[in-house]
Amino acid sequence: MPSNMLARQALRASRHVRCLSSSAVRPAAEVKRLGVVGAGQMGLGIALVAATKAGVPVTLVDSSQKSLDKGLAFADKLLAKDVAKQRITQEQADAARALLKPHTTLDELSSADFVIEAVPEIPELKFDIFAKLAEICPKHAILATNTSSISITRIAAATTGGNPTDTSNSSRVVSTHFMNPVPVQKGVEIIAGLQTSKETLDTAVEFCKRMGKIASVSADSPGFLANRILMPYINEAIICLETNVGDRDSIDAIMKNGTNVPMGPLQLADFIGLDTCLSIMKVLYTETSDSKYRPSVLLKNMVDAGWLGKKSGKGFYDY
Repeated sequence: MPSNMLARQALRASRHVRCLSSSAVRPAAEVKRLGVVGAGQMGLGIALVAATKAGVPVTLVDSSQKSLDKGLAFADKLLAKDVAKQRITQEQADAARALLKPHTTLDELSSADFVIEAVPEIPELKFDIFAKLAEICPKHAILATNTSSISITRIAAATTGGNPTDTSNSSRVVSTHFMNPVPVQKGVEIIAGLQTSKETLDTAVEFCKRMGKIASVSADSPGFLANRILMPYINEAIICLETNVGDRDSIDAIMKNGTNVPMGPLQLADFIGLDTCLSIMKVLYTETSDSKYRPSVLLKNMVDAGWLGKKSGKGFYDY
């Protein structure tokens, strides 16, 4: 389906239920402080790009001090690399680093204009976080999720306090699904839930542009755009390996050298994380009841073995 048609679908859906006035949502140009929940690879990447490209202060929240320390150490490494390659000056690196403020409690987001959640793909965890954000954050703040597969409508519903007719909070929930690694990949999916207001959607698009990203708008459908296309491709490559259609190197080589993709599907799965791939395939299969989304047996077995890819040191390749 053309992206402009998906955009119209998302906008039509957002108009079904909306009580947030256009003046209540702060335009992207006025977003003066960003909050990021989750200091893992995605959250840290989002925070760093916001600091370096948009130049906004970032409150980086994670319940684990160890995760915060690890994330900020990685930020230092990335900034040093950019300086070494003369992409930025040392002064610019220092200025960006100074904009990153780590904290361990969500209460620190009480002054954020825009918050992006980037925690693991566990629905109950996200619902709990958004219920708290609706209470803590200013009423003008956009509440965004980086989910790669969970319904935005369901996440938005978690902010209503049990009263779905009150859309004062749910209308400011949207998805900003960044691609991994965030500092490198230009694309970002913007997904509106049924409750999301047009002002919220527009502000999310404009703020992502401030971060130097190219936005594509998707309807709130299982897998959205990127993973609806990407994950079945990866899953089919794993099935080809599982059924001996080709070996690992042949599968990756033909896609790299035959279709000009920068990375073969099995190597890409390792970089994404096999557990993440499996989680998304399960969502696609469950939400659509379509057998074409059934996860590969080999993929499930590798996750059970703890062979999750690069992050665990072993996947289809050894790291």
